[in-house]
Amino acid sequence: MSEFVVGGVSVSPGQRVTVDVPVAPMYTHDDLSISAQVVRGKRPGPVLFISAAIHGDEINGVEIIRRLLQHRSLKHIKGTLIAIPIVNVYGFLNHTRYLPDGRDLNRSFPGSAKGSLTGRVAHTFVREIVRKCTHGIDLHTGARHRSNFPQIRADLDDPVALEMTEAFAVPLAIDAKIRDGSLRECAGDAGIPVILYEAGEALRFEEVYIRAGVKGIINVMRSIGMLPKSRSRKPPRKPIVSDQTSWLRAPESGILRTFVPLGAKIEKGQVIAMVADPLGSSETPIVAPENGVVIGRTNLPLVYEGDATFHIAQYGRRMATVEKHVEKFHEEHQPAEQALPPEADAEAPIA
Repeated sequence: MSEFVVGGVSVSPGQRVTVDVPVAPMYTHDDLSISAQVVRGKRPGPVLFISAAIHGDEINGVEIIRRLLQHRSLKHIKGTLIAIPIVNVYGFLNHTRYLPDGRDLNRSFPGSAKGSLTGRVAHTFVREIVRKCTHGIDLHTGARHRSNFPQIRADLDDPVALEMTEAFAVPLAIDAKIRDGSLRECAGDAGIPVILYEAGEALRFEEVYIRAGVKGIINVMRSIGMLPKSRSRKPPRKPIVSDQTSWLRAPESGILRTFVPLGAKIEKGQVIAMVADPLGSSETPIVAPENGVVIGRTNLPLVYEGDATFHIAQYGRRMATVEKHVEKFHEEHQPAEQALPPEADAEAPIA
């Protein structure tokens, strides 16, 4: 097997090494780095990166990666796993989405060695991590006060990204076109398929979504040949794919009362929320314009007119199947009342 170098550190077959990749220095003269754990198998295989906290306040993925790195199946890995739990260290430290220069890292790829702070972080991440990989999984959540139901977003015209999406096995997938400056676009231009797992809310750990993320990543690693195939004879359920999503916005300013949860099936004409005047003098309904599924929603009960309130995906005649998938998802990932703590459960094999 050839030499594999990350951040100037050579990792030999069979080694597991934590590497600190230096990024642009702070004006306090401190050096800040992106920490990555490199797990290299004894046998050749794919090179997969898993990244979280590209938006510094999206922390669900940090816990997903922590549990993944404790999983005993990694002892049987072929190829190389590069796990980066905190890409945007600056934002993570300050509980914010952005970097200190106010830019969005996921709109700044591939970056520049002589650009802004955000551009330099993007450039370093691409040079030291992304371009050394064959596949990628990027972990995200909704923004502050906004939750996303577990979903994969990917360019499903790419057959490898489609295979990874199906293997991840969450109920819903969005055939999402690539945005300018995103990590997915940059990696795609280099021929590296990347899927994005969206689940939860910023600055929150959500147990069901974390469990689903760990299991999904293990499924993908099996699918691309990094881990042995599952002993289960039952193949994972393929997600239902939508290529049409839209946001419903508040018709008035006021107090928002929501009637449907994340993952709920809604029907055209259904009242899914009310916006009320604080004095109780008026109420305005928010009405579903089409049949669909709630894949994102605001958690803040105070809205201005025009604020985004519900993110709806349309699935046409497959709505009944979507509803069954969502119900089964909760059954599979909901922890039992007497469940072991997460640290102990992370060691349990995933079928």
